[in-house]
Amino acid sequence: MKNNSKNKSIVSLILVVAAILVLAFVAWRGVNGHNASVVKKSTDPETGKTVTSSAIEFKYGKGAAANIKLGLDLAGGVSITYEADKANPSATEMNDTIYKLQKRVENYSTESEVRQEGSNRITVDIPGVTNANEILEALGKAGAIEFIDPNGKVVIDGSHISNAQAGAIQSQTTGLNEYVVQLELNSKGRKKFAKATEKFVGQQISIVYDGEVISAPVVNEAITTGEAQISGQDTYEEAEELASTIRIGALPLELHEVQSNTVGAKLGEEALRTSLIAGLIGFILVIIFMCAYYRIPGLAASIALTLYVVLVLVALNVLDVTLTLPGIAGIILSIGMAVDANVIIFQRIREELADEKSIQSAMKIGFDKALSAIIDGNVTTLIAAIVLWVKGSGTVKGFAQTLFIGIILSMFTALFVTRTILNALYTLGLNKVGMFGVQKKVKVMNFVGNKAKFFTISGIMIAACIAALIVNRASIGTILNYGLDFKGGTSTKVTLNADTSVSEEQNNIINLMKETTGDTPEAALIADENAITLKTEELDLSMRESVTTAFEDAYSIPEEQIAIQNISASVSGEMKSDAVVSVIIATICMLIYIWIRFKDFNFGASAVLALLHDVICVLLVYAAARISVGNTFIACMLTIVGYSINATIVIFDRIRETLHGKRSIEALTEVVNSSISSTLSRSINTSLTTFIMVFMLAVMGVEDIRAFAIPLMAGIVCGGYSSICITGVLWFVLKTKFSGKKKTVKTVKE
Repeated sequence: MKNNSKNKSIVSLILVVAAILVLAFVAWRGVNGHNASVVKKSTDPETGKTVTSSAIEFKYGKGAAANIKLGLDLAGGVSITYEADKANPSATEMNDTIYKLQKRVENYSTESEVRQEGSNRITVDIPGVTNANEILEALGKAGAIEFIDPNGKVVIDGSHISNAQAGAIQSQTTGLNEYVVQLELNSKGRKKFAKATEKFVGQQISIVYDGEVISAPVVNEAITTGEAQISGQDTYEEAEELASTIRIGALPLELHEVQSNTVGAKLGEEALRTSLIAGLIGFILVIIFMCAYYRIPGLAASIALTLYVVLVLVALNVLDVTLTLPGIAGIILSIGMAVDANVIIFQRIREELADEKSIQSAMKIGFDKALSAIIDGNVTTLIAAIVLWVKGSGTVKGFAQTLFIGIILSMFTALFVTRTILNALYTLGLNKVGMFGVQKKVKVMNFVGNKAKFFTISGIMIAACIAALIVNRASIGTILNYGLDFKGGTSTKVTLNADTSVSEEQNNIINLMKETTGDTPEAALIADENAITLKTEELDLSMRESVTTAFEDAYSIPEEQIAIQNISASVSGEMKSDAVVSVIIATICMLIYIWIRFKDFNFGASAVLALLHDVICVLLVYAAARISVGNTFIACMLTIVGYSINATIVIFDRIRETLHGKRSIEALTEVVNSSISSTLSRSINTSLTTFIMVFMLAVMGVEDIRAFAIPLMAGIVCGGYSSICITGVLWFVLKTKFSGKKKTVKTVKE
């Protein structure tokens, strides 16, 4: 029997390791990777003829990390949000406009994406491009495609065109390829075009775009099927250009820009590189800590965490999730939080070993007892992620998606993979109690007796937050340092060449911006990036083009080193309200969930009050350090809410486990003190591992990610403090206050 169990364990361990290796290969290369002959066409600049060449290239398959879609903040590019001038556009009008815009932006990048935001907004993302102002100007034009007969009358327009594609046919006379445009019309267009072509056989029908004739083909015969060929193009590229212009046609809706953002490819690459390095270092440090502190269980968790990271990479590709800079932060944060489930389990195992249970029995009981706390804690964090996913947009939505995926996969690896590996290692001979560690006798601390001290500390932090908000109001005019997302305007980030010091040129840069725009900018140096950010009132496109040209000429830098973000006041007002609504929705949902799960309103109420405490403490950091409050502020706050409630639930779960109908003040005091004390090491270790991951982001990340990581670190510390010192004690106060019984026993103070 022993040999049989040992063999099964060996097989289990081999399967887990094999799964990691196979999935790692899939994550890196993909399942359909192959060498392929790639045919490329180009135009000879001297002869104007199309030249065909072939080369062998490796094609990454589905699942390959190289195929993970990168957001604009990582890949570089342009993002624009348009709003329809029409108040209540129909679904058909919006869909038609999106289709036309999609055809238009595909001229710049085949990976471009056009999507609807709300009822009357459309966001366009074009990755990898550098000619941002040119694209903004081109896309800003509604355009008008019209087919004009010899009498100057409009035959059909863009609303009658279904599709236009470039193609090649073989000439029946010469046998050579002829490049044509295949035109498809809808039912209305087919009828109109049939009448015109019947009337004007042998004459020209001009194709006019924005008032300019782009082609004037001769009608050879009546076209009644709604399908036509426009011939006469010398090259495939020429045919594709004509087809593309026809495709984009006239947009069904008039649009105006309400938000735009441009990021240079080099800046995106640097953000990606530093974030990945930060994540790798943090991951290694967490593994070292887990192995050193938890020994064999820590080793099992480390293997499971490795599989977890690989699974996240595969999931991002398979689910076609766009990876953004906050998304990377979400993955790194979820690694720290993934450790939490393992820590809860291992602490339980140690407690069972301290009660002289066998290792096998301790492992089984440990996993069983930890299950409810792990599920409840992760569900509440999932609530925050879902609210962000639904209410957020752009990079915030990317953060929510990766956080959601990370939480689901972390529960799977902790509850199933870690258990499989741990059992396998035990069967293979790593079965000494010393290899697992035994929980030392827990000293029960008098948290309830010190509640006045804890409430006083919290009161001081809340008062400090209020004071900081008042000071900010008096000095900068607003309670917080609102970024572009929340107040509107234009932000220009200029990255100078390595041979020019941004600190030395600061005054010159500010003066140049003032001369160009007539507005004195708010300037912020980013020394480690040799960059400076200049914030002004909202600038129109022509003024933004002037700013770009001025810096290009003055400092001999390419356009890709000038990143411009523009947000209208209407959008910023919505983002601000969305931030408040998101936190309120998430908090209410968590309150309801906790109330249902624990069947005691006092649990939910004390948890929510502690959450408000944590939010205020993080708000203090934003106010005192005057960190820019933007779109990621929502993500930061809801992450803190989810993280804090996660830690709180572990303590509540222990209180529920030991309560057993106890009602006296003395018994409740003992329950709260022992529950907090017995989970103290778990609370500290989880906060530490999560803090390590976020700390590496704050140290090594780019400016935008640091502005997200620093408040997050403060939230982790505050969340750890409130879960240990506030929530359990607060539950005690609410429980005794509303129990309807007089206090008969005084609590003992240290």
